Amino acid sequence: MSDRAINDIPRVDPRARKAAWKRGLARLTSTKPGAAVHRTVAAPLDALTMRITGGRVNLGAGALPVVVLTSTGARSGQPRHTPLAYFTDGDDVILIASNYGGQRHPGWYYNLLAHPDCELHIGPRGGAFTARETEGDERDRLFASAVHLYPGYAKYAERTSGNRTIRILRLSPR
Repeated sequence: MSDRAINDIPRVDPRARKAAWKRGLARLTSTKPGAAVHRTVAAPLDALTMRITGGRVNLGAGALPVVVLTSTGARSGQPRHTPLAYFTDGDDVILIASNYGGQRHPGWYYNLLAHPDCELHIGPRGGAFTARETEGDERDRLFASAVHLYPGYAKYAERTSGNRTIRILRLSPR
């Protein structure tokens, strides 16, 4: 592992201070209307945009670090490409299965449970990983870090309260 990357995915410190415009954009996308626009417009186009631009551009305008997860469909067995915010912890990449605070876990979460071997890419950079779900104190610590990265996760947790717990996955290089 390089000091700056994990399987060619740049390390991201979730507690690093962000520029004011990035904090403002993150606040906007954490609202219900902002999340709806991101979910229906930006997210579906992000994997393609990142592939075309070699990972230099994502539709979140750099407010959050984004990686494209390539997983195997739990039922279909087909490759699925999903752009997701991420951060790093030690030599692992961390993904948050928030689903914008929706009442169900996102599809990619079930894909990783069924088929933990996956790939992460930012444009042409990336590599193979194996996912595992975190639990207990580890999950709680990582969720607190996720809220530092993107305060909207706290709002999403409120929306899911009583229905589901937002899952956190740790992806280790293969």
